[in-house]
Amino acid sequence: QVQVVESGGGLVQAGGSLRLSCAASGSIFSIFAMGWYRQAPGKQRELVADIVSGGRTDYANSVKGRFTISRDNAKNTVYLQMNSLKPEDTAVYYCRITRASVPRLDYWGQGTQVTVSS
Repeated sequence: QVQVVESGGGLVQAGGSLRLSCAASGSIFSIFAMGWYRQAPGKQRELVADIVSGGRTDYANSVKGRFTISRDNAKNTVYLQMNSLKPEDTAVYYCRITRASVPRLDYWGQGTQVTVSS
């Protein structure tokens, strides 16, 4: 069993900052990638940022320069520092953990709400 737990969401004014955390526990063994996705009402879930085991990162164009993803391998934890938040960043943010197995397995957290007021 693998547990994925997000924290750090909340309500913030436009221009503010939030830091999301996601911790994986249980029979996770080795992690290949960790990422953040978001889903706004009426929209599809989209990639926000991810980071693979070698440290390479990828960001959605809409968050480049404002968001930073990082990971602590020893703690099986991934962070998303969100600065200069905009109302359009409002969504439920989900953490995805990809296990380094064959085949690779994905585990998702329950989501954390981020609301940015104008």
